[in-house]
Amino acid sequence: MTPPPDPAAGRGPAAGSPVPLACRAVPQAAPAPAAGGAAPLVVSVCRESGEFGRLAGEWGGLWRRCAGVTGFQGHGWLHSWWLAYGGRGDRLRVVLVRSAGVLVGAAPLMRTYRPGPVVVALGGGITDYTDVLVAADGVAGTTPDAVARALAEGIRAVAWGAVVDLREVRPGAAAFAVYDAWRGPKRRAAGSVCLELPGLPMAELIARVGSSRGQRIRANLRKLDAAGVTVREAAAHEVPDAVAGLLRLHRAQWQGRGVTQEHLRPRFAAHLTRAATAMVASGEAVVAEFHVGGRVVAANLTVLSPALAGGYLYGADPALRDTTVDVTTLLMRHGVQHAAGAGRPVLSLLRGAEPHKFHWRPEHVGNERLLLASRPLGPVLHARYALALARRRLVRTAAARLPALRAWRTRLHSLLACLRPRA
Repeated sequence: MTPPPDPAAGRGPAAGSPVPLACRAVPQAAPAPAAGGAAPLVVSVCRESGEFGRLAGEWGGLWRRCAGVTGFQGHGWLHSWWLAYGGRGDRLRVVLVRSAGVLVGAAPLMRTYRPGPVVVALGGGITDYTDVLVAADGVAGTTPDAVARALAEGIRAVAWGAVVDLREVRPGAAAFAVYDAWRGPKRRAAGSVCLELPGLPMAELIARVGSSRGQRIRANLRKLDAAGVTVREAAAHEVPDAVAGLLRLHRAQWQGRGVTQEHLRPRFAAHLTRAATAMVASGEAVVAEFHVGGRVVAANLTVLSPALAGGYLYGADPALRDTTVDVTTLLMRHGVQHAAGAGRPVLSLLRGAEPHKFHWRPEHVGNERLLLASRPLGPVLHARYALALARRRLVRTAAARLPALRAWRTRLHSLLACLRPRA
């Protein structure tokens, strides 16, 4: 039985339905008890920012019971992002699944228009991984597959009249179980590529890169020690000042070099400060400051989960370019401590193809984009899918031709310089 339409999606509630509350149940067709006589799964939808904020405790308990989640699925990151980027308050759609009152599943979503109605994951373009949360430990007698099916039905209800577009889904994410449970048109497309290293000790990572590169890395490590570099990780109450310093260093580092413009905006600073403070308090992130001679010369934000440690954003004093301190080696040494040193299987370099990352021979791991729709919206889904494929082909073509275009531009500038009259 198809769930009823979302009352806030441009259609009125069925006759006799209660007025929508901040967090209200989604009616379903006679939910059956889970295997072993467990309590039935109850699906509700949180639509109000304050109610979402009050879910922090429950959400944290669920996050810790999920396999494969990242720090980007933590309440601190998602709620802060919603406050900074969510826009109109009536667009929030957080699908919740409970069994015997225990939160066992969640899909952090919002409804927007691009240009038609679409339901997307919270986090937007500044989030490297998106996912849903599914408890993996059988709380209250549930199974992950049953929770995924319940989430799929809840998402279907809030996506009435819209296509569901989940971007940047990491391999092994719980969202794939929702995709498998979806009844209706669906498609998978390629997303961004993230770079990952195994969670190995530094000596073993160095052994992977070959003798010549390995010798340079060892030399850089010795230079860090000789320069007296020390690291200090900020406590939660120190995070606002530490993030402000990180962003100052980030701006200085990229001055005149094509910085990501969003990183310069006040809303990003507000989000990162608020999110990092909550995440450090809950153990989902660390903000590290690197000192030389008592002065902060670099800072870094690392997101943490049982699955991985990921370097999200860093800043470094441009003056380090004239010293023996190699920033990449500095950051990698700290990342290894939180990956191999804490038993995490992956050290993720996240998105971005900066040349310094390739020195470590990372694995290229592709995210995916999941598109879901009800049957009447099948043509809309297929059109969106075709557009995604065309856009990806265009990006690949441009990337393949970029070196030739740059060479042509260099030759043109050289020719024009020769033709200019001399003083």
